[in-house]
Amino acid sequence: MAKRSYPLSKVYGLLEPGPVLLLTTAHKGKANVMPMSWHTMMEFEPPLVGCVVSGKDFSFAALKATRQCVLNIPTVELASQLVACGNTSGQSLDKFKAFGLTPEPAAQVAAPLISECYANLECRVIDTRLVNRYNFFVLEVLTAWIDPARKEVRTLHHRGRGVFMVAGETIKLPSKMK
Repeated sequence: MAKRSYPLSKVYGLLEPGPVLLLTTAHKGKANVMPMSWHTMMEFEPPLVGCVVSGKDFSFAALKATRQCVLNIPTVELASQLVACGNTSGQSLDKFKAFGLTPEPAAQVAAPLISECYANLECRVIDTRLVNRYNFFVLEVLTAWIDPARKEVRTLHHRGRGVFMVAGETIKLPSKMK
């Protein structure tokens, strides 16, 4: 089978591994939520997550100033709210009210949890050495929450330009990993 050239501008959609998250921040009395798909696990214990937040995003300044956030993991049922949050700015809009998302107090950070999300990870920024160059933050997960009532979780995975893949079938194979 012959391969053909693929546009570099579309490589993102080939590599994007994790679910789209809803990042929440709180700064100067204002909570905000933004979709984020540029993230990666960096360590198992303690859980470390690397993520990129554009310097153009309203959430960037809040994350840089407060050094804390919540990574909320939505399911496919929140697809329209997720996209709506990405198409608007929290600078002039309360995205929680506008898109029917319920903020709940976190245990260890000022940023709120999103009640409708399957899981919520309270985080603090532990490394900012790559922020000025790449907008790359390293987060430590302090507390993790899940909704035990949800048995079948279908997350969204961004493929670029408004296209998403929905996680589906789960398989389990023998592994020596703990």
